[in-house]
Amino acid sequence: MALGGSPDVRFRTKQEYVYQSLRGAILRGELAPGRRLVIDELGRQLKVSAIPIREALQLLQSEGLVQSAPHVGATVSPLSEGEVREVFAILEGLETVAVREAARRLDDAGAAVLTGLVARMDEALPARDHEGWAALNVELHRAMGEIAGMPLLREMTERVLSRWERLRRHFFQGVLVPRLEQAQREHREILDALLRRDADLAERVVRGHNRAALAAYEEHLRG
Repeated sequence: MALGGSPDVRFRTKQEYVYQSLRGAILRGELAPGRRLVIDELGRQLKVSAIPIREALQLLQSEGLVQSAPHVGATVSPLSEGEVREVFAILEGLETVAVREAARRLDDAGAAVLTGLVARMDEALPARDHEGWAALNVELHRAMGEIAGMPLLREMTERVLSRWERLRRHFFQGVLVPRLEQAQREHREILDALLRRDADLAERVVRGHNRAALAAYEEHLRG
């Protein structure tokens, strides 16, 4: 696949350019698990020398997105059950804090944003717009963090959502599509709890939402 042309002016260094290009392609599923990352090939596609590529691969290896083996070289890391559990455990912790604070801070404008997103997701289901629903799902979870008004929490949530996006794209048909109706019912329950400013209920529903999603991924992986 084509990763890009010359380094973009937004990046301070070639290493950062390569790192962001590869990381984004991995998280979007454009570089699939197990894909070999050949330095010469990447150099031709990204129009950079081997040095920034090696440095970027080391950073990606430290994040667990790339692995290296003798006589094989660098490859995109596989998706494991352990990674799935880790993503959802961290997301559950962050989102329980977010919804408690969002329930306290929610105003009419925030309520309108959340209600509008859930309504658009409701419309996407009968239209079988699964990709559109998934994009709105990320917007909804991001919006709850915005309403909570906690910058560090928002930053951490964004990082975990990017890792979840890799899982979502890879297991789209096997996990997400069969769970859409149930997940949307859970979203309506979260919205209802927030509109009632019931922090305890919102926390319980969000915990259940994340654990039900995790169970679906684990069942798929074991199957």
